[in-house]
Amino acid sequence: MSNGSGQQLEEYANGILQRGGDAVNLANKITIARIFLVPFIMIFLLIKLDLEPIHFEDFSITYNQIAAALIFIIAASTDGLDGYIARKNKIVTNLGKLLDPLADKVLVAAVLISLVEMDKLDAWIAVVIICREFAVTGLRQIALLENKVIAASKWGKWKTAVQITMIIALMLNNFPFTFIDIRFDIFASWVAAIITVYSGIDYFVKNKNLIPIA
Repeated sequence: MSNGSGQQLEEYANGILQRGGDAVNLANKITIARIFLVPFIMIFLLIKLDLEPIHFEDFSITYNQIAAALIFIIAASTDGLDGYIARKNKIVTNLGKLLDPLADKVLVAAVLISLVEMDKLDAWIAVVIICREFAVTGLRQIALLENKVIAASKWGKWKTAVQITMIIALMLNNFPFTFIDIRFDIFASWVAAIITVYSGIDYFVKNKNLIPIA
């Protein structure tokens, strides 16, 4: 290889590294951290530790579930934080636009599948929520190809809040509502499914111009 070719290759590689370094900023690191927390949540939910559960009257919960719930709350709390930091510091990148919605979907989908495996959530609810999430993500990608951005709607924000509430309630065995004989976890699951479907339909109706119709 000639010295000229070698120098061009080195400059090209340095350019890639520089662009990559610029892309992986603080906001994107937070998003990536959210993705890396997902396996830990699944491990605590699905792998049983040889520890005595916590009992209080008729209520019981394992240390695994408490750990998984705490990690999930930490991960969910970063949703919005990364976007806020990126916008405030004007460090919005294409990598962030790709990873942020992907991280949210991976987090929710992984936890829902784990809850189904634990017989804490009906499979059809998990399927409905996951299908909606990826359908809307696909719609957002189509919008990006058209140089458009689909902003989060009011129903989309409600959907996120209800899903997080439902997941935490299921993880914690309906604590503290079990002490007053209210099946809040089941109620939240139904509400989450309904709002998830409605918000998905709302996105597609409002952005139907993005969908090519033969």
